[in-house]
Amino acid sequence: MLRQRPPYLSHEKTRHGKNVWYFRRGGRRLRLRSQPGTPDFEVEYQAALSGEAPPRRGAAPGTLAWLVERYRETVAWQTLAYATRRQRENIFRHVLEGAGAAPYRRITAATMEHGLERRAATPSAARNFLDSMRGLFVWAKAAGLVAADPTAGVKAPRRRKSSGFRPWTEADVEAYEACWPIGTRQRVWLDVLLYTGLRRGDVVQLGRQHVRDGVATIKTEKSQETVEVTLPILAVLARTLAAGPCGDLTFICGERRRPLTKEAFGNMFKAACKAAGVPGSAHGVRKIAATRAANAGATEAELEAIFGWRGGRMASLYTREANRRRLAQQAMSKLDENRTKTVAPSGVVRQLEQKDQ
Repeated sequence: MLRQRPPYLSHEKTRHGKNVWYFRRGGRRLRLRSQPGTPDFEVEYQAALSGEAPPRRGAAPGTLAWLVERYRETVAWQTLAYATRRQRENIFRHVLEGAGAAPYRRITAATMEHGLERRAATPSAARNFLDSMRGLFVWAKAAGLVAADPTAGVKAPRRRKSSGFRPWTEADVEAYEACWPIGTRQRVWLDVLLYTGLRRGDVVQLGRQHVRDGVATIKTEKSQETVEVTLPILAVLARTLAAGPCGDLTFICGERRRPLTKEAFGNMFKAACKAAGVPGSAHGVRKIAATRAANAGATEAELEAIFGWRGGRMASLYTREANRRRLAQQAMSKLDENRTKTVAPSGVVRQLEQKDQ
């Protein structure tokens, strides 16, 4: 049995006492043939979620499809974060559509380079492709299935310089709150994001079962190593949650108070943001939450404790910006204090006055 049932799943017990699982989202239900908790079950569920036909099982030995099937059975695969596995499943699905029958021992560095070239227009997709194939072949080499890792020495394309998702501003928050008052599920969405600082994939999992004595504890999804964050439920968030509407297992829910996948939530949140005339990015809300904490004087260690970061790099971005702002304000006030003490030469003053005219 599943500890926490993903959305759109139900099960029935046959007359022989066997649990049979079904996927249903609006249309007719689809039976999932594999058992919960297995790699094949996850593959079938993800295929049903994306509207694709379930993958055929029993790939021929020696093919790339067979190698991927064996990889899904390993500890190396199971210890990856859930979000990472989902992302790589999508990548493998597309790769296997065109090359699933190819002998995996014939895959070379040139093959990898060609795959990167075909994704050159989207560097992030190229990097994710290489990361996925590298994980596969690093395991295959350690298991003695290949003599050499074809991804070794292959360089990922450089990341495009970008500031990433635009952080929300205080004006954005005010506009959203004006459009979606307390008592709407859209307001629950914003306040849970804003007053926990959780990522989209974590925030859709958060519910009453994670809260004890006014403190929420949850393991974050994205980190390579599991990071547990402990977040007191602030009074402002408690008021919003009390007004609801919330789901039975998750605070964030859809129209029928059912849990949402992070993809479905992302689309719904964008629509709510569009109605309010603000940027439609959950990550932008996470950024303003970190900015608020840093501006209030939170240290790097405190920011890492809240947002599940490690290594100091991300936290330092926010503390550095907050410190720069505070120092600039202090410096400008000192300039203002010295205004009456500093007298410019009369000739300079005349020149400036002439230029202004």
